[in-house]
Amino acid sequence: MAETKGKFDFAIDRGGTFTDVFARLPDGRERVLKLLSRDPQNYKDAPTEGIRRVLEEESGQLFPRDQPVDTALIGWIRMGTTVATNALLEREGERTALLVTKGFKDLLHIGTQARPKLFDLAVAVPDVLYEEVIEVDERVVLCRDDCQLPRKDPKRIVTGSTGDSLEVWQELDLEKVEKDLKGVLSRGISSVAVLLLHSYTWSDHEKAVGSLARRLGFTQVSLSSEVMPMVRAVPRGYTVCADSYLTPKIHQYLKGFTSGFKGGLKDVDVLFMQSDGGLTPMEQFCGSRAILSGPAGGVVGYAVTSYSQMEKKPVIGFDMGVTLQAPQLDINTVAAGGGSRLFFRSGMFVVGPESAGAHPGPACYRKGGPLTVTDANLALGRILPQFFPKIFGPAENEPLSLEDTMTHFRRLTEEINSFLSASQTQANGATSSQNNMVPGSQSTMSVEDVAMGFIRVANEAMCRPIRALTQAKGHDTSQHVLACFGGAGGQHACSIARALGMKTVFIHKYSGVLSAYGLALADVVEEVQEPCSLKYEQRCFSELDRRMEQLCRRCRNTLSERGFSSGQISTEVFLHLRYEGTDCALMVTADGYPRNAHSCRAGDFSSAFAKRYLKEFGFTIPDRAIMVDDIRVRGCGKSGINSMHKSKTGHKQAKPVMMTKCFFEDGYVDTSVFLTILVEPSCAARLTEDGDVCLAVGSDSQCAMGTELNTVQLSIFSHRFMSIAEQMGRVLQRTSISTNIKERLDFSCAVFGPDGGLVSNAPHIPVHLGAMQETVQYQIRSLGNELREGDVILSNHPCAGGSHLPDLTVITPVFRKGVNRPVFFVASRGHHADIGGITPGSMPPHSTSLQQEGAVFVSFKLVTGGVFQEEAVTEALMAPAQHPGCSGTRNLHDNLSDLRAQVAANQRGSQLVGELIDCYGLDVVQAYMGYIQSNAELAVRDMLREFAQRRRRQTSGSLDVESEDFMDDGTPIRLRVQINEEEGSAVFDFTGTGTEVWGNCNAPRAITLSALIYCLRCMVGQDIPLNQGCLKPIKMIVPPGSILQPSQNAAVVGGNVLTSQRVVDVIFKAFEVCSASQGCMNNISFGSERVGYYETVAGGAGAGPGWHGRSGVHSHMTNTRITDPEILEKRYPVILEHFSLRPGSGGAGKCRGGDGVIRKLLFRNKVVLSVLTERRAIRPYGLEGGEDGATGLNLLHRADGRILNLGAKTSVSLEPGDMFCLYTPGGGGFGSEGDLKSGGPQSKRRRLNEVFTERGSVFEYRMAQEGV
Repeated sequence: MAETKGKFDFAIDRGGTFTDVFARLPDGRERVLKLLSRDPQNYKDAPTEGIRRVLEEESGQLFPRDQPVDTALIGWIRMGTTVATNALLEREGERTALLVTKGFKDLLHIGTQARPKLFDLAVAVPDVLYEEVIEVDERVVLCRDDCQLPRKDPKRIVTGSTGDSLEVWQELDLEKVEKDLKGVLSRGISSVAVLLLHSYTWSDHEKAVGSLARRLGFTQVSLSSEVMPMVRAVPRGYTVCADSYLTPKIHQYLKGFTSGFKGGLKDVDVLFMQSDGGLTPMEQFCGSRAILSGPAGGVVGYAVTSYSQMEKKPVIGFDMGVTLQAPQLDINTVAAGGGSRLFFRSGMFVVGPESAGAHPGPACYRKGGPLTVTDANLALGRILPQFFPKIFGPAENEPLSLEDTMTHFRRLTEEINSFLSASQTQANGATSSQNNMVPGSQSTMSVEDVAMGFIRVANEAMCRPIRALTQAKGHDTSQHVLACFGGAGGQHACSIARALGMKTVFIHKYSGVLSAYGLALADVVEEVQEPCSLKYEQRCFSELDRRMEQLCRRCRNTLSERGFSSGQISTEVFLHLRYEGTDCALMVTADGYPRNAHSCRAGDFSSAFAKRYLKEFGFTIPDRAIMVDDIRVRGCGKSGINSMHKSKTGHKQAKPVMMTKCFFEDGYVDTSVFLTILVEPSCAARLTEDGDVCLAVGSDSQCAMGTELNTVQLSIFSHRFMSIAEQMGRVLQRTSISTNIKERLDFSCAVFGPDGGLVSNAPHIPVHLGAMQETVQYQIRSLGNELREGDVILSNHPCAGGSHLPDLTVITPVFRKGVNRPVFFVASRGHHADIGGITPGSMPPHSTSLQQEGAVFVSFKLVTGGVFQEEAVTEALMAPAQHPGCSGTRNLHDNLSDLRAQVAANQRGSQLVGELIDCYGLDVVQAYMGYIQSNAELAVRDMLREFAQRRRRQTSGSLDVESEDFMDDGTPIRLRVQINEEEGSAVFDFTGTGTEVWGNCNAPRAITLSALIYCLRCMVGQDIPLNQGCLKPIKMIVPPGSILQPSQNAAVVGGNVLTSQRVVDVIFKAFEVCSASQGCMNNISFGSERVGYYETVAGGAGAGPGWHGRSGVHSHMTNTRITDPEILEKRYPVILEHFSLRPGSGGAGKCRGGDGVIRKLLFRNKVVLSVLTERRAIRPYGLEGGEDGATGLNLLHRADGRILNLGAKTSVSLEPGDMFCLYTPGGGGFGSEGDLKSGGPQSKRRRLNEVFTERGSVFEYRMAQEGV
C-alpha cells in the first residue's frame, strides 16, 4: 500500500505556527518544505498549498492556485493536524449537550474534586465542553453475591460484555428523553455526548438513546460505550464529550481540505495520524483520538530514525516547540518551551509557566509581546534571523527583530542590577540581627549574563521532568541517547544532554520537519478494546483466548477491507493487568514471552507482567491473583516507507553552514551552526552517511563556583533541591505496597539543612507543609550527638512535630567523610492505612486520648548501623492492643513494606545530596541552601510590606488585624496579627483561642504551622520555594493547653483534618483575602470485617475580590481525589444514588460563594458508618457584605422510612437498605449584591489561556500528589 509507483506521496504536519511537508517524488528523491499554517493573503489552506507547490515545481506542469488541484499525480497523503488541539484550547468546538444518568448531572463538573493548582484561591478550572445537560431516567447496577438488600420486585438481569451480571433498576424512559432532545435541538445544539453509568459493560440503553438522537436529526452523536469502553465514568465522560465537541470541527476541516482537490480526493488514499501514533482513514478520524495528532508524528519519527539496532541504546525524544483517557502516547510537555515567559522575582530567575503563545508571541515577533526563551536565544546569537522566514510584524513580512528583544532585555537588566545593588547595600549596612538577610552577592550583570542566566534556568526546568519520568519507570538517563526534533530543540540539546549525563545527541536530517517525516514512516492502525472482569488463571484461559481471537479477527477484517494483504497485517494483544486489591494496572504485551503450559495461547502474560512490575516498582506480589481489566488488540497494516534514500558521505566531520559569535559562560565564542543546530564549544558534530548529525557531548569545564550569591545559580539550585525531593517521591511510590502511598500518593519527601530547617519539599500536601521540619528539629534536639551513619529514625508523636498518628515520618541523616555531624537530613512522611487503635483505619470519630488512635513513636531507631529493626518495630506496631478496646495494627505486612520503601526513598535522597556535594563542594551547596531559604523569606517580607501599605491607604489605621471563628462545639479560634512594615515581619498571636477539647479536634502545633505556610504561599501569589525561609519573618504565639497546642496525650485525629481548615479560615479572614470555604473535609468511612473504605468529599470554595467561588471542589488543607462512581460500586457493597452540586448553598454576593455537593450512598450490606465533619452549626463567613455559605447536614434515611440527623461526628451501625445523605457546606460570598452594577469578576477563561498547558504522566503524577 505504501508503494505508489510513478506518483508523488505526501506526509504533512499542520502545526499551530508552521506546516511541514515531506514529499517523496516519483524518482525516489525526497523534498521538504516549511510554510506558514495561516497566510490568508496568499492561500486558503497550507497543506493544499504545499502539495500544489511541490507538484508544480517538480512536474513542470501548471497547477493554478485558484482551481482545485488535479490529483492524477498523487499517490497518497498522510496528515497530522493540531485542528482538534487548537479547537480544544480556544474552546471553539461544536455546541454540545450531555446526556447522563439521572442524579449525576454535575458529575463531570465535579470530576475528581481536586483543584488543579494547589495555591490558586480562585480555583481556575477549564470549563466543561457541554452547555446543556439532560438527565436520563435509567439505572443499571452490578449484581453482587453478598448483596442483602430486601427484594421488593424482581428486576431484569442482563449480562455485560465483561461477563458481569447487572440488574436493570430503572428501565429507560425514551419518551421523556425524546421530549428533552427536541428542546435541545430547537435551541440550535446539534451535537450530543451520552454517558450512562456502567455502559462500558452493558450499552443497550446508550445505544437506544443514540439511535433516537440520530433519528431526530442530531449531526454528531458520541456514545461513551463506543468511544472508550473502559470502566471509570469520569474519564470516559471527558473523552466522549471531547469526541462530540471536536469531531464536527474535524469534519468541517476535512470538508474544506478535500474541496481544494478535483473529485474531493476520492481516489487518493488519505490517512490521518491519531494520538496513539497510528494512522487511520480520513472518514474515521474523530475528536477524541485527534488531540495529540500533531506531536505523535514526531514521536514515531524519532523512535524510528534514532534507535539504532546495533547499539540498542534507549532514546529520549526532545521537541521544543512554541507552545484524555483515549489511547495515546505518553508525551510530556514542560512549561519551558520557546514561548515561555521570563521573570525576575524576589531575586530569582523564573521561566514560565506563562506563555506568550503565537499571538503576540515573543518580543522579537514585532507584535508587542513579552520576553521569552526564544528572545534569550536571539540575544545570545544562538538564533540567526537570516534562517527564519520574513513573516513577522503586523503585516507579517519582516524578519525577527533583535532590536525589540534587546530593548526589553536592557530594561530587565537594569531592574536586576538595581535589585543587586540594593541587596549589596543592605548586606553591608545591615544590623547584625538581620545580617543573613541578603548575602553579599555578585557585581552587576550584563545583558548577555541575564539572557544566559534564563537559558540555563530553562534548561534545568526541562531536565526536571525528564529525570522524574525516567526515574519513575526505573531507567537511568545517562544510558540514553537524546533525540532532538522541533524548531528550537537544537539550541538547547547539548546543555540538556550534559546535565542529564548523556554522551550523544542525535539530530535527524529532517529534524525540523520530523513530525511530517514520522507520518511517512508510520503504519495504519486499527485498535479494538473491551473491558473484562476475569482473573488471569488456568480456568479462565479458554474464555480469554476466545475473546482475544475475536478481537484479532475484527482488526484483521477491517484492515483487509482497507486493501491490505494478509502479509502486511500484524496484530498484537495487550492485557490491562493488576494485582487483586491494588489499583496499579499496567497495559502488558506478551511480546518476547512465548506461550507455555501455564499461559493462554497469546503468550505468557503473567511473566511479562511480573517482569514489568518489578522494573517499575522494584518488587512483585507473587501470592496475589492477577486481574484482567481490559483486552486491547492493535492491528497494524505495514505501510510506512522505509527510511531509504542514502547520501554518500561517510562518518566525516560535519561542515558547518556558517560560523557565528555566540555567548556562553566565558563570553562570546566562535561557534559552528549546522541548520538550526548550535554546537557548543565542548561538543563535536559529525555527519552520518545518511546526512544526520551526531553530537558527541563533552564534559563541562565546570568552573569552580564560590560561595558568594549568584542569582542564576540560585534558580538552578532551587530546581536541583526540588528534583532531589521529587526523585525520592518516585522511589517511595515505586517501592511501596499500600493503596494509600502507591495509588493515592499520600506522602511527602523533603530535604533539610544541618539545623533541620526545610530546604525543599515535594509534593505540596498542604497538611505536611513545614510540619516535617518540626519533626527533624525535635530529633536533633533529643538525639543530637547519638546519630551515627547508617541510623534511620521513625517518629509520629504530635509532641515531636507529628500531624496525626497514621502519618509516619522516617528521617535519615546524611554524613560526609571528615565531618562529625550530619551535613543534611532527608525525610519521608507517608500515611499508613492502619496502625492500630479503636477503629479500623486509625481515624476514629470519637477518640478521646492519643492511645486510642494507634501506635506511637517518638524517636524510634528504625535502622541501626544499616540493619532494619523488624522485630522491634513489629512489637511497637502491635503494642496498642494493650489498651482497653484497642487493637494492634491490622495490616502489619503493608506497614513493614511501606516503611522499607520510605527507607529506600531516603537512601536515594541521601545519594543525590552526596552527588550534588561531589559536584560543587559542601560549602557551596550549604551556602546555596541558605540563599534559597533567604529567597523565600524575601518573598514573604515583600508580601507583608505590600499588605501593610495597602492597609494604610485604605484605613489609615493600625497595622494590627484581628479575626475569630468558631468550631461547631463553640470553641473559639482567635488571631491577632501585628505587622512591622519596615522589617516586613509579623507576629501571629493565637492568644484567646479555646482550651483543649474532650474529643479529637485538638491540633498539634505542627498543624497550625502548616496552615500558616499554606496561607502565606497563597498570599504571595507566585511560585516560591516552600522552605523554612517562609517562616523567618514570622513569630507564632500559640497558648499551651489550647486546642492548637494540646497536652501530650490528647486525641488529635480530627485536628489534622478539621481544625486545620478553621485555622486557614481565621488567617484569611484577618487579611480579608477571601471568604470562608466549606471549612471541612467531610471524612466519611464505612467498613465491616471484610471491607473498609474512606473518602473525603468536596464542598464550596469561598469567593474573593475578583472571582466567584468554585462549586464542588476541595479547598485549602486537602485536595484528595474521590473514587469514580463505577469503581466504588464495583468494589464496595454500596450504590451511589446521587452525586451532584447543592444549588443555592454558596453565599450570595457581588461574587458568589461556591455550592457544596449532595452525595447519597445506599448500603447493600451491614456496615459501620463513621462521619467526622465540621461546619454543621457555624456557617462559612462571607466578607465585605457577601452572605455566609450554608452549613452542611448529615442525614440517615433508614430502610424503615425514618429520617435521622446524625450530627457532625458519630459512628452508627447500618442495615442493608439504609441510605446516608451528605449535604456539604457552601462557600461564603464576597461583596454585597448591590455592588453588581460595577461589574462582576473577570472571566477565568482569559487567565487559563495565558498559562502553558502541561500534559503527560509527569504532570498527571504531580496533580495526583497535590491531590492527596
